[in-house]
Amino acid sequence: MKTVNEMLNSPLKTSGITATLTGLCAALLLLAASAVGQAADPLPLPLWPEGAPLGNGQTETNTARITVHHPEYPNGTAIVICPGGGYGGLVTGAEGHGIARWLNGQGITGVVLEYRLPKGRYLVPLLDAQRAIRTTRAQSKAWNLKPNRIGIMGFSAGGHLAATAGTHFDAGDAAATDPIQRINCRPDFMILVYPVISMGTNTHGGSRANLLGVNPPPALVKLFSNELQITQRTPPAFLTHAKDDTVVTPDNSRNFLAALQAKGIPSQYLELPSGGHGLNGYKGPMWDSWQTNALKWMKQEKLTAEN
Repeated sequence: MKTVNEMLNSPLKTSGITATLTGLCAALLLLAASAVGQAADPLPLPLWPEGAPLGNGQTETNTARITVHHPEYPNGTAIVICPGGGYGGLVTGAEGHGIARWLNGQGITGVVLEYRLPKGRYLVPLLDAQRAIRTTRAQSKAWNLKPNRIGIMGFSAGGHLAATAGTHFDAGDAAATDPIQRINCRPDFMILVYPVISMGTNTHGGSRANLLGVNPPPALVKLFSNELQITQRTPPAFLTHAKDDTVVTPDNSRNFLAALQAKGIPSQYLELPSGGHGLNGYKGPMWDSWQTNALKWMKQEKLTAEN
């Protein structure tokens, strides 16, 4: 079976994609750039103004977008945020815009990704996550970011997407007519909160069915089981999971951590004593604990220093 990157490198059958940065998207990016340092209202930006790729050479009209939350005093770090929802919906409040506002308080730019739901089209969410990373990195100068401090964060099935982006990436296509597609899409770090990691034994059944379809072939299951896709190029990761999570077993985080450490990838896992899936409704001491520890880890890894 082809690797994910081989599938994604299929040529797109579009003719006007080079207009991406000269039409509506360019205007919106410039407007967003002008708002940096003013703590302005977040501005939604379309990811694929001229049609979104399906990974098979075809495109579709879509609603995939990012919403950029700029801090008043940016420290140069940005995080693309992937909300959960079992690949069947998006929890954009508590696991999206709420997280971006919290990050803004730490000087971090929060980029909320509203990715397309796959409905069995397993490459579609990854294409959107990669595009969000490329777009954020492309805007580093305008948004007061450091291009080597662009991370990704995900919750539940969004954690699977974030981990997939962290294990399936490329350096960009130098020959692409769309300048965004020339940009490296490797995230510089991952923060994974009660994530789905595997599509195998420990998976979340609904997430797997929505992403891969019913009864996917073993090769596809392996390809999207991210604990099996780690290399020495996989970025550092912080993971957290409640011990009593019965929706997405913490074995997902435990196995990912073990695989990361086997490759010598800087990584940390915070296993919380309680909270279940969603950590008591996104509030309380368990919720506060992962946030506090994630920030400590980022500081330790020199991902938030101003210089």
